[in-house]
Amino acid sequence: MTDDKDVLRDVWFGRIPTCFTLYQDELTEREAEPYYLLLPRISYLTLVTDKVKKHFQKVMRTEDISEIWFEFEGIPLKWHYPIGLLFDLHASNTSLPWSITVHFKNFPAKDLLHCQSKDVIEAHFMSSVKEADALKHKSQVINEMQKKDHKQLWMGLQNDKFEQFWAINRKLMEVPPEDGGFRYIPFRIYQAINERPFIQKLFRPVANDGRPYTLGDLIREVCPAAVPAEGHV
Repeated sequence: MTDDKDVLRDVWFGRIPTCFTLYQDELTEREAEPYYLLLPRISYLTLVTDKVKKHFQKVMRTEDISEIWFEFEGIPLKWHYPIGLLFDLHASNTSLPWSITVHFKNFPAKDLLHCQSKDVIEAHFMSSVKEADALKHKSQVINEMQKKDHKQLWMGLQNDKFEQFWAINRKLMEVPPEDGGFRYIPFRIYQAINERPFIQKLFRPVANDGRPYTLGDLIREVCPAAVPAEGHV
């Protein structure tokens, strides 16, 4: 994994052209022009939309502004889901640019978590990293890191710095030779239409006979309905 730098770069620099428009019922002092951004798939909406917020606040009165939130075709967009995941779940069949509606009123607390600062996003991200390392290395790698390493990992993501991020993240992706592989593969399969937002369970990377499992094996195990009838993924 850590040797596939070209692949890692392609994933990191994946972008979604996006058009932000202000909700029609928001009160403005003059017409609000749309705002366009190339959104990083691996980041979070509330992490990369400061410019969007500033753009629309220029045409609004302070008393008409409360917590910002985003919506696509009536669906509130969860800030704690990566941008690429949100697009794939809700907009993968739409034409680009992705059209997102911006709101400053009527926060849908039943559907979204509040996010008052970037510290909240950082805490969520680091919690996910720690959960993944618990599955892969019994938390040994993340616990051996210093606080400055955790901060560098986060700042690399926040500032869209590939080298800064992967200088630390590669440690989380390495497998000690004596271990022969990760204990379990950390994964989540998200579902657009289901009572369960995602599927997550323990899954070892290698079968009892030593055969390495593939992505197809994982999907057949945890989400068989997604496998075509002929058995090929």
